[in-house]
Amino acid sequence: MGEKMRMKNKYRKSSGFNCNAGSRCSLSAVVWSLVGFVLLIHFYSLISHKQIGAKQVHLTRFPPIRELEEVEEDNFQFAPPRQRSPRAAKRRGNKKPSLIDEFLDDSSQIRLVFFPSSKTAVNPMRMRQNDSSYFVPGRMWLDTDGNSIQAHGGGILYVERTGTYYWYGENKDGPTYQAHSKGAARVDIIGVSCYSSQDLWTWKHEGIALPGEEENPMHDLYKTNVLERPKVIYNDKTGKYVMWMHIDDGNYTKASVGVAVSDSPTGPFQYLYSKSPHGFDSRDMTIFKDDDGMAYLIYSSEDNSELHIGPLTDDYLDVTMVMRRILVGQHREAPAVFKHQGTYYMITSGCTGWAPNEALAHAAESIMGPWETMGNPCVGGNKIFKSTTFFSQSTFVLPVPGIPNFFIFMADRWNPADLKDSRYVWLPMTVGGAADEPLEYNFGFPLWSRVSIYWHKRWKLPEGWNKPYDA
Repeated sequence: MGEKMRMKNKYRKSSGFNCNAGSRCSLSAVVWSLVGFVLLIHFYSLISHKQIGAKQVHLTRFPPIRELEEVEEDNFQFAPPRQRSPRAAKRRGNKKPSLIDEFLDDSSQIRLVFFPSSKTAVNPMRMRQNDSSYFVPGRMWLDTDGNSIQAHGGGILYVERTGTYYWYGENKDGPTYQAHSKGAARVDIIGVSCYSSQDLWTWKHEGIALPGEEENPMHDLYKTNVLERPKVIYNDKTGKYVMWMHIDDGNYTKASVGVAVSDSPTGPFQYLYSKSPHGFDSRDMTIFKDDDGMAYLIYSSEDNSELHIGPLTDDYLDVTMVMRRILVGQHREAPAVFKHQGTYYMITSGCTGWAPNEALAHAAESIMGPWETMGNPCVGGNKIFKSTTFFSQSTFVLPVPGIPNFFIFMADRWNPADLKDSRYVWLPMTVGGAADEPLEYNFGFPLWSRVSIYWHKRWKLPEGWNKPYDA
Protein backbone atom coordinates (compact mmCIF):
# COMPACT_ATOMS: atom_id res chain seq x y z
CA MET A 1 0.00 0.00 0.00
CA GLY A 2 2.81 2.37 0.86
CA GLU A 3 4.33 1.68 -2.57
CA LYS A 4 0.94 2.38 -4.19
CA MET A 5 0.64 5.70 -2.38
CA ARG A 6 4.14 6.62 -3.48
CA MET A 7 3.22 5.77 -7.07
CA LYS A 8 0.07 7.90 -6.86
CA ASN A 9 1.99 10.78 -5.39
CA LYS A 10 4.49 10.51 -8.22
CA TYR A 11 1.87 11.51 -10.78
CA ARG A 12 -0.17 13.84 -8.58
CA LYS A 13 -0.23 17.57 -9.62
CA SER A 14 1.56 19.72 -7.14
CA SER A 15 -0.63 22.14 -5.20
CA GLY A 16 2.22 24.65 -5.21
CA PHE A 17 3.94 26.30 -8.16
CA ASN A 18 7.39 24.81 -7.92
CA CYS A 19 9.27 24.58 -11.21
CA ASN A 20 12.59 22.97 -10.47
CA ALA A 21 15.06 21.88 -13.13
CA GLY A 22 13.62 18.42 -13.52
CA SER A 23 9.90 19.17 -13.01
CA ARG A 24 7.19 19.70 -15.64
CA CYS A 25 5.13 22.94 -15.38
CA SER A 26 1.63 23.23 -16.73
CA LEU A 27 1.41 25.87 -19.45
CA SER A 28 -1.99 26.95 -18.18
CA ALA A 29 -0.60 27.36 -14.67
CA VAL A 30 2.14 29.61 -16.01
CA VAL A 31 -0.34 31.69 -18.00
CA TRP A 32 -2.78 32.06 -15.11
CA SER A 33 0.01 32.93 -12.73
CA LEU A 34 1.15 35.68 -15.07
CA VAL A 35 -2.43 36.92 -15.41
CA GLY A 36 -2.73 36.95 -11.63
CA PHE A 37 0.50 38.92 -11.35
CA VAL A 38 -0.67 41.48 -13.92
CA LEU A 39 -4.01 41.86 -12.15
CA LEU A 40 -2.24 42.29 -8.81
CA ILE A 41 -0.12 45.09 -10.24
CA HIS A 42 -3.21 46.62 -11.86
CA PHE A 43 -5.22 46.58 -8.62
CA TYR A 44 -2.29 48.10 -6.78
CA SER A 45 -2.14 50.95 -9.30
CA LEU A 46 -5.93 51.34 -9.06
CA ILE A 47 -5.78 51.62 -5.28
CA SER A 48 -2.86 54.05 -5.48
CA HIS A 49 -4.69 56.13 -8.08
CA LYS A 50 -7.85 56.18 -5.96
CA GLN A 51 -5.80 57.35 -3.00
CA ILE A 52 -4.39 60.15 -5.15
CA GLY A 53 -7.90 60.90 -6.39
CA ALA A 54 -9.15 61.03 -2.80
CA LYS A 55 -6.42 63.52 -2.00
CA GLN A 56 -7.41 65.58 -5.03
CA VAL A 57 -11.05 65.60 -3.96
CA HIS A 58 -10.01 66.65 -0.47
CA LEU A 59 -7.94 69.49 -1.89
CA THR A 60 -10.69 70.75 -4.16
CA ARG A 61 -13.12 70.91 -1.26
CA PHE A 62 -11.43 73.59 0.77
CA PRO A 63 -14.03 76.26 1.63
CA PRO A 64 -13.71 78.71 -1.31
CA ILE A 65 -14.46 75.91 -3.83
CA ARG A 66 -17.26 74.01 -2.08
CA GLU A 67 -20.01 76.35 -3.26
CA LEU A 68 -18.76 76.16 -6.85
CA GLU A 69 -18.98 72.35 -6.72
CA GLU A 70 -22.59 72.41 -5.52
CA VAL A 71 -25.05 71.24 -8.16
CA GLU A 72 -27.22 74.11 -9.33
CA GLU A 73 -30.40 73.25 -11.20
CA ASP A 74 -32.12 75.50 -13.73
CA ASN A 75 -35.60 74.14 -14.43
CA PHE A 76 -37.48 76.42 -16.76
CA GLN A 77 -40.72 76.24 -18.72
CA PHE A 78 -41.15 77.61 -22.22
CA ALA A 79 -44.37 78.65 -23.89
CA PRO A 80 -44.58 77.59 -27.56
CA PRO A 81 -43.62 80.35 -29.99
CA ARG A 82 -46.39 82.22 -31.79
CA GLN A 83 -44.49 82.60 -35.03
CA ARG A 84 -41.36 81.06 -36.43
CA SER A 85 -38.96 82.56 -38.94
CA PRO A 86 -39.29 81.33 -42.55
CA ARG A 87 -35.80 79.85 -42.32
CA ALA A 88 -36.71 77.84 -39.21
CA ALA A 89 -40.03 76.71 -40.71
CA LYS A 90 -38.26 75.50 -43.86
CA ARG A 91 -35.70 73.65 -41.79
CA ARG A 92 -38.24 71.79 -39.64
CA GLY A 93 -41.29 71.55 -41.91
CA ASN A 94 -44.36 70.37 -39.98
CA LYS A 95 -42.38 68.70 -37.20
CA LYS A 96 -42.82 70.00 -33.69
CA PRO A 97 -39.79 72.17 -32.94
CA SER A 98 -37.39 71.02 -30.25
CA LEU A 99 -35.75 73.27 -27.69
CA ILE A 100 -32.61 73.29 -29.85
CA ASP A 101 -34.71 74.41 -32.84
CA GLU A 102 -36.08 77.26 -30.73
CA PHE A 103 -32.55 78.14 -29.64
CA LEU A 104 -31.50 78.44 -33.30
CA ASP A 105 -34.65 80.31 -34.38
CA ASP A 106 -33.99 84.06 -34.21
CA SER A 107 -37.76 84.78 -34.03
CA SER A 108 -38.36 82.45 -31.07
CA GLN A 109 -39.87 83.95 -27.93
CA ILE A 110 -37.38 82.08 -25.75
CA ARG A 111 -34.31 83.65 -27.33
CA LEU A 112 -33.88 86.02 -24.38
CA VAL A 113 -33.31 83.05 -22.11
CA PHE A 114 -30.14 82.21 -24.03
CA PHE A 115 -29.23 85.70 -25.30
CA PRO A 116 -30.30 88.22 -22.64
CA SER A 117 -30.66 91.80 -23.85
CA SER A 118 -27.81 94.29 -23.70
CA LYS A 119 -29.51 95.88 -20.67
CA THR A 120 -28.21 92.96 -18.60
CA ALA A 121 -24.65 93.17 -19.97
CA VAL A 122 -21.72 92.52 -17.63
CA ASN A 123 -19.92 95.86 -17.56
CA PRO A 124 -16.92 95.74 -15.21
CA MET A 125 -16.59 99.53 -15.34
CA ARG A 126 -20.11 100.16 -14.04
CA MET A 127 -20.96 97.17 -11.86
CA ARG A 128 -21.88 97.86 -8.25
CA GLN A 129 -19.44 96.63 -5.63
CA ASN A 130 -21.63 93.68 -4.60
CA ASP A 131 -21.99 92.59 -8.25
CA SER A 132 -18.34 92.91 -9.21
CA SER A 133 -16.24 90.03 -10.49
CA TYR A 134 -19.23 87.76 -11.19
CA PHE A 135 -19.16 85.67 -14.35
CA VAL A 136 -22.67 85.39 -15.80
CA PRO A 137 -22.78 82.77 -18.59
CA GLY A 138 -24.72 83.90 -21.67
CA ARG A 139 -24.87 87.60 -20.87
CA MET A 140 -23.20 90.16 -23.09
CA TRP A 141 -19.71 90.90 -21.72
CA LEU A 142 -18.20 94.37 -22.19
CA ASP A 143 -14.57 95.46 -22.23
CA THR A 144 -13.14 98.48 -20.41
CA ASP A 145 -14.27 100.74 -23.29
CA GLY A 146 -17.87 99.59 -22.91
CA ASN A 147 -17.86 97.54 -26.14
CA SER A 148 -18.91 93.91 -26.51
CA ILE A 149 -15.91 91.59 -26.26
CA GLN A 150 -15.13 90.05 -29.65
CA ALA A 151 -12.95 86.99 -28.96
CA HIS A 152 -14.92 84.00 -30.21
CA GLY A 153 -13.44 80.51 -30.57
CA GLY A 154 -10.55 81.84 -28.56
CA GLY A 155 -7.89 80.91 -26.05
CA ILE A 156 -5.86 82.53 -23.29
CA LEU A 157 -2.11 83.01 -22.86
CA TYR A 158 -0.75 83.78 -19.38
CA VAL A 159 2.48 85.79 -19.17
CA GLU A 160 3.82 85.02 -15.70
CA ARG A 161 6.47 87.74 -15.80
CA THR A 162 3.82 90.47 -15.80
CA GLY A 163 0.93 88.52 -14.27
CA THR A 164 -1.15 89.33 -17.35
CA TYR A 165 -3.67 87.20 -19.22
CA TYR A 166 -4.15 87.70 -22.96
CA TRP A 167 -7.39 86.55 -24.56
CA TYR A 168 -7.29 85.97 -28.33
CA GLY A 169 -10.33 85.21 -30.46
CA GLU A 170 -12.25 85.80 -33.67
CA ASN A 171 -13.54 89.35 -34.11
CA LYS A 172 -17.00 88.92 -35.64
CA ASP A 173 -18.16 92.51 -35.34
CA GLY A 174 -19.65 92.60 -38.83
CA PRO A 175 -22.86 91.60 -40.62
CA THR A 176 -23.79 87.90 -40.65
CA TYR A 177 -24.69 86.46 -44.04
CA GLN A 178 -24.66 83.25 -46.11
CA ALA A 179 -22.31 83.04 -49.09
CA HIS A 180 -24.95 80.90 -50.84
CA SER A 181 -28.32 79.36 -49.99
CA LYS A 182 -26.84 76.20 -48.46
CA GLY A 183 -23.79 77.87 -46.97
CA ALA A 184 -23.07 78.30 -43.27
CA ALA A 185 -23.64 81.62 -41.54
CA ARG A 186 -20.49 83.69 -41.66
CA VAL A 187 -18.88 87.10 -41.11
CA ASP A 188 -16.10 88.50 -43.28
CA ILE A 189 -12.64 88.17 -41.71
CA ILE A 190 -11.93 91.19 -39.53
CA GLY A 191 -9.04 89.60 -37.68
CA VAL A 192 -7.95 88.21 -34.34
CA SER A 193 -8.73 90.41 -31.35
CA CYS A 194 -6.46 90.61 -28.33
CA TYR A 195 -7.60 91.57 -24.81
CA SER A 196 -5.54 91.84 -21.63
CA SER A 197 -6.50 91.36 -17.98
CA GLN A 198 -5.01 90.68 -14.57
CA ASP A 199 -8.22 89.51 -12.89
CA LEU A 200 -9.85 87.49 -15.75
CA TRP A 201 -12.99 89.63 -15.43
CA THR A 202 -11.94 93.12 -16.52
CA TRP A 203 -10.63 93.04 -20.09
CA LYS A 204 -8.88 95.83 -21.98
CA HIS A 205 -9.03 95.72 -25.79
CA GLU A 206 -5.46 95.75 -27.11
CA GLY A 207 -6.59 95.96 -30.73
CA ILE A 208 -6.53 93.58 -33.70
CA ALA A 209 -3.43 91.41 -33.22
CA LEU A 210 -3.75 89.85 -36.68
CA PRO A 211 -5.86 91.80 -39.20
CA GLY A 212 -7.71 90.40 -42.19
CA GLU A 213 -6.74 91.28 -45.77
CA GLU A 214 -8.92 93.77 -47.67
CA GLU A 215 -7.17 94.02 -51.04
CA ASN A 216 -5.57 90.73 -52.13
CA PRO A 217 -8.14 88.00 -52.98
CA MET A 218 -5.32 85.41 -53.14
CA HIS A 219 -4.33 85.96 -49.50
CA ASP A 220 -5.39 83.36 -46.89
CA LEU A 221 -6.82 86.14 -44.74
CA TYR A 222 -8.82 87.80 -47.52
CA LYS A 223 -12.11 88.93 -46.06
CA THR A 224 -14.32 86.32 -47.77
CA ASN A 225 -12.21 83.44 -46.43
CA VAL A 226 -12.39 81.83 -42.98
CA LEU A 227 -10.21 82.38 -39.91
CA GLU A 228 -11.27 80.43 -36.81
CA ARG A 229 -10.10 79.25 -33.37
CA PRO A 230 -6.84 81.23 -33.00
CA LYS A 231 -4.51 80.07 -30.19
CA VAL A 232 -1.22 81.64 -29.06
CA ILE A 233 1.73 80.14 -27.17
CA TYR A 234 5.14 81.57 -26.26
CA ASN A 235 8.38 79.99 -27.45
CA ASP A 236 11.02 80.23 -24.70
CA LYS A 237 13.88 79.44 -27.09
CA THR A 238 13.10 82.03 -29.78
CA GLY A 239 11.33 84.62 -27.62
CA LYS A 240 8.46 84.70 -30.13
CA TYR A 241 4.70 84.53 -29.66
CA VAL A 242 3.27 82.03 -32.13
CA MET A 243 -0.35 81.91 -33.29
CA TRP A 244 -2.01 78.92 -34.95
CA MET A 245 -5.50 79.03 -36.44
CA HIS A 246 -7.95 77.23 -38.74
CA ILE A 247 -7.75 78.69 -42.27
CA ASP A 248 -10.40 77.91 -44.88
CA ASP A 249 -12.15 79.26 -47.94
CA GLY A 250 -15.77 80.36 -47.98
CA ASN A 251 -16.91 76.83 -48.88
CA TYR A 252 -14.80 75.11 -46.19
CA THR A 253 -12.85 73.08 -48.77
CA LYS A 254 -9.31 74.37 -48.06
CA ALA A 255 -9.30 72.87 -44.51
CA SER A 256 -5.83 74.05 -43.45
CA VAL A 257 -3.94 75.53 -40.53
CA GLY A 258 -2.33 78.96 -40.57
CA VAL A 259 0.69 80.24 -38.63
CA ALA A 260 1.64 83.77 -37.52
CA VAL A 261 4.37 85.13 -35.28
CA SER A 262 5.04 88.25 -33.19
CA ASP A 263 7.61 89.75 -30.82
CA SER A 264 4.83 90.98 -28.53
CA PRO A 265 1.76 89.28 -27.04
CA THR A 266 -0.44 92.10 -28.33
CA GLY A 267 0.96 91.91 -31.86
CA PRO A 268 1.05 92.86 -34.59
CA PHE A 269 1.43 89.24 -35.71
CA GLN A 270 3.06 88.54 -39.06
CA TYR A 271 1.15 85.93 -41.03
CA LEU A 272 3.51 83.30 -42.45
CA TYR A 273 1.62 80.63 -44.41
CA SER A 274 -1.05 77.92 -44.37
CA LYS A 275 -0.74 74.19 -44.95
CA SER A 276 -2.50 70.85 -44.67
CA PRO A 277 -0.76 69.36 -41.62
CA HIS A 278 0.73 65.94 -42.22
CA GLY A 279 -1.00 66.04 -45.63
CA PHE A 280 -4.52 65.84 -44.11
CA ASP A 281 -7.50 68.18 -43.96
CA SER A 282 -7.69 70.22 -40.76
CA ARG A 283 -10.69 72.09 -39.37
CA ASP A 284 -11.36 72.75 -35.67
CA MET A 285 -7.96 72.80 -33.97
CA THR A 286 -5.97 73.86 -30.94
CA ILE A 287 -2.36 73.89 -29.80
CA PHE A 288 -0.98 72.80 -26.43
CA LYS A 289 2.35 73.60 -24.78
CA ASP A 290 3.58 70.95 -22.35
CA ASP A 291 5.64 71.42 -19.18
CA ASP A 292 8.85 70.46 -21.00
CA GLY A 293 8.38 73.15 -23.66
CA MET A 294 7.21 70.73 -26.36
CA ALA A 295 4.14 71.98 -28.23
CA TYR A 296 1.48 69.99 -30.10
CA LEU A 297 -1.15 70.57 -32.76
CA ILE A 298 -4.50 68.81 -32.28
CA TYR A 299 -7.01 69.02 -35.13
CA SER A 300 -10.19 67.43 -36.52
CA SER A 301 -9.50 65.57 -39.74
CA GLU A 302 -10.86 63.04 -42.25
CA ASP A 303 -14.07 65.05 -42.59
CA ASN A 304 -14.20 65.49 -38.80
CA SER A 305 -14.42 61.73 -38.21
CA GLU A 306 -11.26 61.65 -36.06
CA LEU A 307 -8.64 63.84 -34.39
CA HIS A 308 -4.96 63.99 -35.28
CA ILE A 309 -2.19 65.04 -32.93
CA GLY A 310 1.49 65.70 -33.49
CA PRO A 311 4.41 67.69 -32.06
CA LEU A 312 5.49 71.05 -33.46
CA THR A 313 9.05 71.87 -34.45
CA ASP A 314 11.30 73.53 -31.87
CA ASP A 315 10.41 77.02 -33.14
CA TYR A 316 6.63 76.16 -33.11
CA LEU A 317 6.34 77.33 -36.73
CA ASP A 318 5.60 73.93 -38.32
CA VAL A 319 4.58 70.37 -37.55
CA THR A 320 7.05 67.49 -37.48
CA MET A 321 6.53 64.27 -39.43
CA VAL A 322 5.15 62.49 -36.34
CA MET A 323 1.37 62.14 -36.09
CA ARG A 324 -1.13 59.92 -34.31
CA ARG A 325 -4.82 59.35 -35.05
CA ILE A 326 -7.01 59.53 -31.95
CA LEU A 327 -10.75 59.19 -31.23
CA VAL A 328 -11.06 57.47 -34.62
CA GLY A 329 -14.65 57.28 -35.85
CA GLN A 330 -15.99 59.32 -32.93
CA HIS A 331 -16.69 62.51 -34.94
CA ARG A 332 -15.42 65.04 -32.42
CA GLU A 333 -14.34 68.66 -32.86
CA ALA A 334 -13.57 71.83 -30.83
CA PRO A 335 -10.76 70.19 -28.80
CA ALA A 336 -9.65 71.90 -25.57
CA VAL A 337 -6.57 70.22 -24.02
CA PHE A 338 -5.12 70.62 -20.53
CA LYS A 339 -2.83 68.73 -18.15
CA HIS A 340 -3.29 67.90 -14.49
CA GLN A 341 -0.88 66.01 -12.23
CA GLY A 342 0.80 64.23 -15.13
CA THR A 343 -2.42 63.21 -16.89
CA TYR A 344 -3.61 64.80 -20.14
CA TYR A 345 -7.28 65.69 -20.47
CA MET A 346 -9.36 66.97 -23.37
CA ILE A 347 -12.90 68.28 -23.79
CA THR A 348 -14.48 67.88 -27.23
CA SER A 349 -17.76 68.64 -28.97
CA GLY A 350 -19.84 66.62 -31.42
CA CYS A 351 -20.15 67.73 -35.05
CA THR A 352 -23.60 69.32 -35.45
CA GLY A 353 -22.84 72.68 -37.07
CA TRP A 354 -24.16 75.63 -35.06
CA ALA A 355 -26.50 73.40 -33.04
CA PRO A 356 -25.16 72.65 -29.53
CA ASN A 357 -24.48 69.05 -28.52
CA GLU A 358 -23.07 66.91 -25.73
CA ALA A 359 -19.49 67.48 -24.60
CA LEU A 360 -17.22 64.54 -23.83
CA ALA A 361 -14.14 64.39 -21.61
CA HIS A 362 -11.13 62.27 -22.59
CA ALA A 363 -7.90 61.32 -20.80
CA ALA A 364 -4.47 59.90 -21.62
CA GLU A 365 -1.18 59.10 -19.92
CA SER A 366 0.69 60.33 -23.00
CA ILE A 367 -0.47 63.24 -25.08
CA MET A 368 0.10 61.09 -28.17
CA GLY A 369 -2.43 58.58 -26.85
CA PRO A 370 -4.16 56.28 -26.55
CA TRP A 371 -6.98 58.58 -25.44
CA GLU A 372 -9.91 57.21 -23.49
CA THR A 373 -13.41 58.70 -23.38
CA MET A 374 -14.79 59.29 -19.87
CA GLY A 375 -18.28 60.59 -20.63
CA ASN A 376 -20.15 63.89 -20.32
CA PRO A 377 -18.41 66.25 -17.84
CA CYS A 378 -21.38 68.63 -17.46
CA VAL A 379 -23.01 68.78 -14.01
CA GLY A 380 -26.22 70.60 -13.03
CA GLY A 381 -28.58 72.81 -14.98
CA ASN A 382 -31.07 70.24 -16.26
CA LYS A 383 -31.15 67.32 -18.67
CA ILE A 384 -31.23 69.42 -21.85
CA PHE A 385 -28.54 71.75 -20.49
CA LYS A 386 -26.20 68.84 -19.81
CA SER A 387 -26.86 67.25 -23.21
CA THR A 388 -26.03 70.52 -25.02
CA THR A 389 -22.96 71.61 -23.00
CA PHE A 390 -25.15 74.35 -21.51
CA PHE A 391 -26.03 75.43 -25.07
CA SER A 392 -22.40 76.13 -25.92
CA GLN A 393 -19.28 74.62 -27.49
CA SER A 394 -15.83 74.14 -25.95
CA THR A 395 -12.94 76.35 -26.97
CA PHE A 396 -10.35 76.39 -24.13
CA VAL A 397 -9.58 75.21 -20.60
CA LEU A 398 -7.71 77.64 -18.35
CA PRO A 399 -5.87 76.42 -15.21
CA VAL A 400 -6.46 78.81 -12.31
CA PRO A 401 -3.27 79.48 -10.32
CA GLY A 402 -3.49 79.24 -6.56
CA ILE A 403 -6.38 76.74 -6.54
CA PRO A 404 -5.46 73.05 -6.85
CA ASN A 405 -7.49 70.93 -9.27
CA PHE A 406 -9.49 73.98 -10.42
CA PHE A 407 -9.95 75.29 -13.98
CA ILE A 408 -12.18 77.61 -15.99
CA PHE A 409 -14.04 75.93 -18.84
CA MET A 410 -14.38 78.40 -21.72
CA ALA A 411 -17.08 77.91 -24.37
CA ASP A 412 -18.97 79.83 -27.05
CA ARG A 413 -22.74 80.09 -27.23
CA TRP A 414 -23.02 80.63 -30.97
CA ASN A 415 -25.71 82.86 -32.43
CA PRO A 416 -25.84 81.95 -36.15
CA ALA A 417 -28.50 84.58 -36.79
CA ASP A 418 -26.09 87.31 -35.61
CA LEU A 419 -22.62 85.93 -35.01
CA LYS A 420 -21.24 89.11 -33.47
CA ASP A 421 -23.80 88.61 -30.68
CA SER A 422 -22.52 85.12 -29.84
CA ARG A 423 -21.98 84.87 -26.08
CA TYR A 424 -19.38 83.38 -23.75
CA VAL A 425 -20.02 80.58 -21.29
CA TRP A 426 -17.29 80.44 -18.65
CA LEU A 427 -17.88 77.91 -15.85
CA PRO A 428 -15.94 76.41 -12.93
CA MET A 429 -14.36 73.03 -13.65
CA THR A 430 -12.66 70.61 -11.26
CA VAL A 431 -10.72 67.36 -11.57
CA GLY A 432 -11.29 64.74 -8.86
CA GLY A 433 -13.22 61.59 -7.99
CA ALA A 434 -13.93 58.47 -10.01
CA ALA A 435 -14.84 58.60 -13.70
CA ASP A 436 -18.43 57.86 -14.69
CA GLU A 437 -17.96 54.80 -16.87
CA PRO A 438 -15.51 51.93 -17.57
CA LEU A 439 -12.69 52.75 -19.90
CA GLU A 440 -11.41 50.89 -22.93
CA TYR A 441 -7.74 50.31 -22.21
CA ASN A 442 -7.74 49.49 -18.47
CA PHE A 443 -9.55 46.15 -18.18
CA GLY A 444 -12.75 48.13 -17.62
CA PHE A 445 -11.44 49.85 -14.48
CA PRO A 446 -11.39 53.67 -14.69
CA LEU A 447 -8.04 55.04 -13.54
CA TRP A 448 -8.61 58.70 -14.38
CA SER A 449 -10.15 61.32 -12.13
CA ARG A 450 -13.50 62.70 -13.22
CA VAL A 451 -13.68 66.06 -14.99
CA SER A 452 -16.69 68.08 -13.77
CA ILE A 453 -18.02 71.30 -15.33
CA TYR A 454 -20.57 72.88 -12.96
CA TRP A 455 -23.49 74.97 -14.15
CA HIS A 456 -23.98 78.27 -12.32
CA LYS A 457 -26.25 81.16 -13.27
CA ARG A 458 -23.54 83.38 -11.87
CA TRP A 459 -20.32 82.72 -10.01
CA LYS A 460 -17.03 84.32 -9.05
CA LEU A 461 -13.50 83.23 -8.32
CA PRO A 462 -12.68 82.92 -4.61
CA GLU A 463 -10.85 85.73 -2.86
CA GLY A 464 -7.10 85.37 -3.23
CA TRP A 465 -7.40 82.95 -6.15
CA ASN A 466 -4.24 84.34 -7.75
CA LYS A 467 -2.14 83.79 -4.63
CA PRO A 468 -0.38 80.50 -3.83
CA TYR A 469 -2.58 78.14 -1.83
CA ASP A 470 -0.91 76.46 1.17
CA ALA A 471 -2.57 73.03 1.51
